[in-house]
Amino acid sequence: MEKKKTKKEIVKMLLKNNELEEKDEEELLDLLIDQPISIDVDKQEEAKMTRGDRVADKVSEIAGSWGFILGFCAFLLFWIILNAFILSEHNQADPYPFILLNLLLSCLAALQAPIIMMSQNRQAAKDSLRNQNDYRTDLKSELILEELHDKMEEMLKNQRKIIKYIEEDNDNK
Repeated sequence: MEKKKTKKEIVKMLLKNNELEEKDEEELLDLLIDQPISIDVDKQEEAKMTRGDRVADKVSEIAGSWGFILGFCAFLLFWIILNAFILSEHNQADPYPFILLNLLLSCLAALQAPIIMMSQNRQAAKDSLRNQNDYRTDLKSELILEELHDKMEEMLKNQRKIIKYIEEDNDNK
């Protein structure tokens, strides 16, 4: 019969693929087994956010909303109607083919894209941190469940011994 592995052996087995130093491995073992390891990723990330990060998130939130899209479509329609039909031919700020409007749209896209990408990069880092936290939590849960399973097996084994002892005692009477 195969010998059951201890929690530390299981964690070492799971960590074999990672190249950790012995002291780091021991710290991780202690962390996984003895301490709570769950963290609130959102609070941790929020504490590290700079003003630029907050601005990037707000711009991404606004630029990705239906309100912005509908408002911007209304602005474009207003610009075209104003310059094509309302203003006289000599007072037009941007006559057809709306070169100034194209310049504004290009500038908006040139500024908006990197800001949105900054926000997405931060979100990807937060997701990675959340995945690492989930892995550690799952690993700890697995270790605790295995330990409980081993204890249950031991209890059942002891219970069988007690029953056998009682039955032998009853047979001897």
